[in-house]
Amino acid sequence: MGKLVRFGLVLLALVACFASAAPKRGGTMVYGRYADSLFLDPVLNDANVDIWILLNIYDTLLAPTPDGKSVKPNLATRYSLSRDGKTMTLVLRPGVKFSDGSPLTPQDVKFSLDRAKDPNNGAWNSLIASIDTVNVSGSNSIVLNLKYPDPSLPAALATFNTAILPQKQFMAMPGAKDEDKAKAFAEHPIGTGPFILKEWKKGSSMTLVRNPYYWGKDENGIQLPYLDELRFEIIPDDNTRILKLQSGELDGAEFIPLARVAELKANANLNMALFPSTEVDSVTMNNRPKLNDGTPNPLSNVLVRQALNYATDKEAIIKIVTFGLGKPSRSYMSSATPLFAAQNGYPYNLDKARQLLKQAGYDKGFDLSTMIVSGNADQTAIASALQQMWTPLGIKLRIDQFDSATNRSKYRANDFQMRLSKWTDDIADPSEITSYFAIYKNVESLHSGFQNTQLENLFDQSQRETAYVKRAVLYQQIQKIYWDQAPIIFLYEAPYPVALQKYVKGFIQIPLGNNIFVNTYLEK
Repeated sequence: MGKLVRFGLVLLALVACFASAAPKRGGTMVYGRYADSLFLDPVLNDANVDIWILLNIYDTLLAPTPDGKSVKPNLATRYSLSRDGKTMTLVLRPGVKFSDGSPLTPQDVKFSLDRAKDPNNGAWNSLIASIDTVNVSGSNSIVLNLKYPDPSLPAALATFNTAILPQKQFMAMPGAKDEDKAKAFAEHPIGTGPFILKEWKKGSSMTLVRNPYYWGKDENGIQLPYLDELRFEIIPDDNTRILKLQSGELDGAEFIPLARVAELKANANLNMALFPSTEVDSVTMNNRPKLNDGTPNPLSNVLVRQALNYATDKEAIIKIVTFGLGKPSRSYMSSATPLFAAQNGYPYNLDKARQLLKQAGYDKGFDLSTMIVSGNADQTAIASALQQMWTPLGIKLRIDQFDSATNRSKYRANDFQMRLSKWTDDIADPSEITSYFAIYKNVESLHSGFQNTQLENLFDQSQRETAYVKRAVLYQQIQKIYWDQAPIIFLYEAPYPVALQKYVKGFIQIPLGNNIFVNTYLEK
């Protein structure tokens, strides 16, 4: 056999191999969600049920990387900063169209960013508060003039609230106010993302179909997305969602209870995925000298707060609540958050806790109370464990159960002593969680009342420091101060548990929570 013939056969074999491994185009994926979306507008929403799917319909100028720690080109192919850090220029991707076939223009980008940064619009405008003006430059560039250098701006331009909408179509919606137009537009949203909303049966199902005008292609030049259709079935009950997955009625399901993970991992037909997340679970402590009713509050003493951290067996709670799938917190932020700096920890040590309580003058113990959401199994388990763990110290923990709305209302009114909390990042930058957890002027540091001037000065510096190494040093100091002051009880990080049929490929949930279906396909 000649060399050319042999070479040709080898080449054919390689082509066949790659062809069989290539993503399969077409088909419908059915995905079980625990709750329905509420409002598909990127600016005025405030719920994860919206946030985590918005980027399947809309695009942002930049996009979060799969690890959630950086950004990559998206509608903007590149960006540059001026030497003083106060001007950002972004070059737009040519030839992009909205899902109705109309071209994306720099004017659409200006309109969308102006709307997103409007202080009267929604809860997220603070993420791009550094933008002074948005200007169109030529036929394909946008220039952002900043009030001050902002190291978090690239991450903000990859966050859902800066998604780009078509100005003409949005403004044609009925209503005089932005809110009215947004409500009408969000019923039939037009974006440049991989999917289009086809049908929405509120509380039951939502169907997205492939956007024929989507600009994205895979590394082989194949048009994305691969799926023809993506249908979300709304199934609040965990057991029902799992049964439908096991029977093959669903191709995937979210929010699998951690108690069921081992069972589903043993199922040969399923891929039980634990995606890295930015979820951190903690106990928010009211740090004020007196509670709302005037009662003296021992949690205002830093030694008491440190003692409670030493008296909390995090590993035991992780076993009880996450079935060993979580890991102890080493900061107020998750290890998946950029600029995370692991602290030395509060290892379980009752003797150390007793010593600190004696120093604080509470060696005989005291009474505490914590709020939990009634019916929440995880919060009940955590609070019950704390109740038992702290009893040897003479601490009597009362567990107050409230419905979710009452719990939230009392929390926002600072009317609590302790409260169980869960957090996930929305932006690939540590500024968001830090501003919520540690900066008093924002939300009184998670309504804890914690305030530390040195920390806040460091945070102000970090918000204008564009050099990565210098900013990292600032965040090391911020995390150290917060850890030592212990405004919260640091518990654990937990993954995002998603179960998929083995034939589902290419789906990811990034640490920020976003469900990414653009590269998903069904290998049936």
